[in-house]
Amino acid sequence: MRHEVIKIQVDGSQPDTKLYTYILDNFAEIQQDRVRPIVVICPGGGYAMTSDREAEALAVRIMAMGYHAAILRYSCAPSVYPTALKELAIVVSLLRKNAEIWHIDKDKIIIQGSSAGGHLAASYGVFWKEAFLSEAVNERTENLKPNGLILSYPVITSGQFAHRGSFQNLLGERYDELVDKMSLEKQVNEDTPKSFIWHTFPDDCVPVENSLLFVMALREKNIPTEFHMYPVGGHGLGLANEETACPNGYGIQKECQSWISLLEVWMENL
Repeated sequence: MRHEVIKIQVDGSQPDTKLYTYILDNFAEIQQDRVRPIVVICPGGGYAMTSDREAEALAVRIMAMGYHAAILRYSCAPSVYPTALKELAIVVSLLRKNAEIWHIDKDKIIIQGSSAGGHLAASYGVFWKEAFLSEAVNERTENLKPNGLILSYPVITSGQFAHRGSFQNLLGERYDELVDKMSLEKQVNEDTPKSFIWHTFPDDCVPVENSLLFVMALREKNIPTEFHMYPVGGHGLGLANEETACPNGYGIQKECQSWISLLEVWMENL
């Protein structure tokens, strides 16, 4: 496995912004020329931090499926929009540039995000063709294209069902100027990629309406979408098992553990 820590910096980045790669090797006795999809993981944390519980454990499960993984520890407050979005664009460009060396299928670069990381992933899904991104990272727009989204209990809307703290951290002093634009159900377009989304019905931190609004917007644009709403479970479950549980035991929800198996089927058919 090629495990590297790569510093990612744009204007406004925090000094500890890094990409952690989990690239599976090819071997002569298996397949020397095999290329694999890669999932870029954006942990949650309300745009205040990036959660360990939504990072490496998920990368390991994705590798077990036979795919590459990478974790972006993106810039959070006091950094503000669009810093993290530009960092994610840099990552996608970097992966495509190194696709041959790292045995990446450059047509299967998938962006995953949990909670506020889901807002970042979904933001990239709807804004990737914006000129400001290609100009900021000095890259052709077509090289910034995401090929799929995986959203775990994502922050989406800045309206009635908003997780207000995420938007305050993301926008800072530009909150009033940009808060409506950051309501991503309003930004879905024909170039938004195929999506896999899951959420829990009782989530009292980021209400399930966030996912429902995004799913309805994807449906309106005829974007193929798989959505799972579990009738039990709170927010921030990660894998919903012991690997991603809090020290007090919160986060173990057996009814929700199937999401990763459902994702594996979705990935196979992507």
